[in-house]
Amino acid sequence: MGKKVLMKGNEAIAEAAIRAGCRLYFAYPITPQSELIEYMAKMMPKADGVFVQAESEVAAINMVYGAAGCGRRVMTSSSSPGISLKQEGISYIAGAQLPAVIVNVARGGPGLGDIQPAQGDYFQATRGGGHGDYYVICLAPNSVQEFADMASLAFDLADKYRNPVMILADGLLGQMMEPVEFKDALTPEEILEKEKQHWDWCCRPNEDEPNHHHHEINSLEIDPKELEKHVLRLGEKYDLIRENECRWENYNVNDDNELLCCAYGTASRIVKSAIDQLKEEGKNVGMVRPISVWPFPYQQVAAGVGPKVKRVVTFELNLGQMVEDVKLAINGKVPVEFMGKVGGLVFTPEDVKAEIEKYL
Repeated sequence: MGKKVLMKGNEAIAEAAIRAGCRLYFAYPITPQSELIEYMAKMMPKADGVFVQAESEVAAINMVYGAAGCGRRVMTSSSSPGISLKQEGISYIAGAQLPAVIVNVARGGPGLGDIQPAQGDYFQATRGGGHGDYYVICLAPNSVQEFADMASLAFDLADKYRNPVMILADGLLGQMMEPVEFKDALTPEEILEKEKQHWDWCCRPNEDEPNHHHHEINSLEIDPKELEKHVLRLGEKYDLIRENECRWENYNVNDDNELLCCAYGTASRIVKSAIDQLKEEGKNVGMVRPISVWPFPYQQVAAGVGPKVKRVVTFELNLGQMVEDVKLAINGKVPVEFMGKVGGLVFTPEDVKAEIEKYL
């Protein structure tokens, strides 16, 4: 760890990915994540890595498929419509059980929408997004520091479960500047050790094996019985991820809470400010922030409903998406309300405070 550096979120995640051993990056420009691809274009060659600006998002994600199939640490990034174009490839990557990291700096939608921050991609990110039965592990940072810290976590989780991992940020987080303290960069030897764990299945030749054996990477199963076995094995893996990889933050959660809030990403920072204002006025409100939005921390959200909580309010920059998971978590124990902003607009702490006060 070194001194803190003032950086944009887009640049911080790029630098952190390089330090985490990413040496292959394929993408296509789109705002509001263009600084990420620009940073990679400049810095990957200096790190003895490969940067390719692909001809399209479809091309980029299939380059990721190839690199992941060789057991390398590989990343791509885009913003909402670009992520949609990558979904077929992401489904293939999940089906072939390949490790890869995908960054979505989300913007307003649907359609082309605008380049302002939004959280309208929650359904896409947490329900697979493409065709078939699969999930991507999805992490949702709420600060530039956390955005950067998630780079090494995302690569490690991708390696551990041989599964794509998405970091779901938004335009605000990508564009804002905050002080960041980076983890020490992995050495070439450390990167090789991490990649060696894939040599028993990946396509690259393994010099430790006789005849430099190559492995087959595939997501196609013509025999329905074989496909069923494969999908059921994936399901077992997803159950393991649900059991072991839920991440969340409790903020001011205690037995005296009068109301519980739920928010993720940059929206959660605004809710925190409102909770702090209410605390100064003697009102006790808590918040559970999902950090992994898949797997979603259902049990932890439910546990946040203390003995005095009469209502849960969910705050999102969309028309109401995570609120469905919150309702599943609460399971009718208390009413669940929702407040959202769309179109790239962001609610203020005063907006949130006024909404909370309606129920106190």
